[in-house]
Amino acid sequence: MRRSHRERHRTQRVGWLRAAVLGANDGIVSTASLVLGVAAANASQQNILLAGMAGLVAGAMSMAAGEYVSVHSQADAEQADIDRERQELKTDNASEHRELASIYQGRGLDAALARQVADQLMAHDALGAHLRDELGISQLTRARPIQAALASASSFAIGAALPLVVAMLAPTNGLEPLVAGASLICLAVLGGIAARAGGARMTVAAVRVTFWGALAMALTAGVGALFGVAA
Repeated sequence: MRRSHRERHRTQRVGWLRAAVLGANDGIVSTASLVLGVAAANASQQNILLAGMAGLVAGAMSMAAGEYVSVHSQADAEQADIDRERQELKTDNASEHRELASIYQGRGLDAALARQVADQLMAHDALGAHLRDELGISQLTRARPIQAALASASSFAIGAALPLVVAMLAPTNGLEPLVAGASLICLAVLGGIAARAGGARMTVAAVRVTFWGALAMALTAGVGALFGVAA
């Protein structure tokens, strides 16, 4: 019996991977920075955790709303193009046929074969052929606002929970270095995992994410120390 050949491509997970990585990275960086900033202002551990929890909830909702609005705008633009293409197929099918044939001819087919391919594809699924080959829209690349919003919110909450757990378990006098160290380690691991899933270099991605996370934490802690109150 002939075994089926299945291929898995990284482009199939680009949409949700981008939203998930962005959410988790933002959750770790923003919450850890907030915790360190409040801690540097000599706040009590209870107030530090309260501020961190508020940041988790507000950040998750903000990520979900922002991602939904952004991706929905893309989905609206895609739908407008789909509606326009559907209407053009109804009103001027011959021109659409020539347009599709010219696309295939531009990719290397001779004129006769390009027309034959256009004939067969339009007979099978005219709209799908034009969306894929004229507009670059396919099921793999379609915008999915709800999926992106849920991925962003959940990944942000997971990322934000990491520095909060450390802040909850750490002793008061060691809270800041433990939160910063644990958060940077998590950022490096996250950057490496995201790079591997996307086919990029793990070391470069880990260093890049860790650098910007450390900078954000240092600046926020500096602000807290500058404007905080004496213990």
